[in-house]
Amino acid sequence: MEQSWARPVSVGVTTALVGFTSSVAVLIAGLTAAGANPAQASSGLLALCLTVGVGTMVLSRRHRLPITLAWSTPGAALLATQASLGWPAAVGAFLLTGVLIAAVGMWPRLGRLVASIPAPLAQGMLGGVLVPLCLAPVTGLAASPAWVAPVVALWLILQRYAPRWATPVAFAAGLVVIVLQAGGDAVAAITAPSLTIASPSFTWAAAAGIALPLTVVTMASQNVPGVAVLASAGYRVPWRGTMLITGAGTALGAAAGGHAINLAAITAALPASPDADPDPRRRWIAAFAAGASYVVLAATGATLVALAQAGTTEILAVVAGLALLPTLAASLAGAFVSEGDRLPAAVAFMLAASGATLAGIGSAFWALVAGLAVRALLRPHVSKVAEGRAAEPARATPGTKG
Repeated sequence: MEQSWARPVSVGVTTALVGFTSSVAVLIAGLTAAGANPAQASSGLLALCLTVGVGTMVLSRRHRLPITLAWSTPGAALLATQASLGWPAAVGAFLLTGVLIAAVGMWPRLGRLVASIPAPLAQGMLGGVLVPLCLAPVTGLAASPAWVAPVVALWLILQRYAPRWATPVAFAAGLVVIVLQAGGDAVAAITAPSLTIASPSFTWAAAAGIALPLTVVTMASQNVPGVAVLASAGYRVPWRGTMLITGAGTALGAAAGGHAINLAAITAALPASPDADPDPRRRWIAAFAAGASYVVLAATGATLVALAQAGTTEILAVVAGLALLPTLAASLAGAFVSEGDRLPAAVAFMLAASGATLAGIGSAFWALVAGLAVRALLRPHVSKVAEGRAAEPARATPGTKG
């Protein structure tokens, strides 16, 4: 009997729609905060859709595995909270990020160095980065309750009954709000996509404040969880090849405004599940369809950016904050799960949340530096305390028989 392609293709299209609509508001906010004008932000969205789509199709087809890529949503959140160093410097940092991601795949020592950054510190830094963005629904409700409250209520209801679709539907509701606010100007927002190429500028401030933290959060919050998701479904990710593809894709898209692409994490479970196909050997079709869908979605980027400019309420910032709340919760849980690393993680969290800039370098870099310094200072003490606690039962009951 001829096998049907409809099922895996439909799952692949759903994967792309969920991934795109649940994070595009964060992406637009991040590129804009990094210094992109509307044309450059829409170019970045176009470049990311194309590199994600083509990279997904290449990897899934070549390895016959349900490997899906995505843009770095935590990375976009990082951009949204850093002081702008200018668009050329940001583009240079994106290019360097691509080189670093490819190097992680090429040189195992570099991969081990990135992996040696304690997970609680990386999660603490990410949590601090996300806090200002996640406050947008609160400030939005206070400023424009009539427009924002329905979107937040819809998101909450769907979190209860259909959590996968909560953010996509909230995003659609946000677009409806923008169209209502813009009136006749909404029609004028329909724009054809185009790439805007910028010459990169390489600075130490951008390398330390953008490229290094962007690489760390992309690896810790996207690539490593993405490998784990596929492993739980019985698939082994070709690490070197995947890092080379995502690193090269990031570098190629950098001049057009693409900040970073990586393995999908949350949405990666959809093509890898039996919902895509009962036969694990055919699930790569769903991933390939997701990649093709991203290429189609690339045509919408310029219109979405123009619509975001047309609204009178920062409704997309509200949607971005709602979309990032689950990531914030997971980051805080990961940051403080280890008793010995709680204080260093708290230092990293607070410094990242402060948005402070020192020597022209953003707070994310200094959050990692301060967290590592506090951890190194306290680690001997933490180890002695742990040893003392382990010995307490033996001292308390010297006569106990084994």
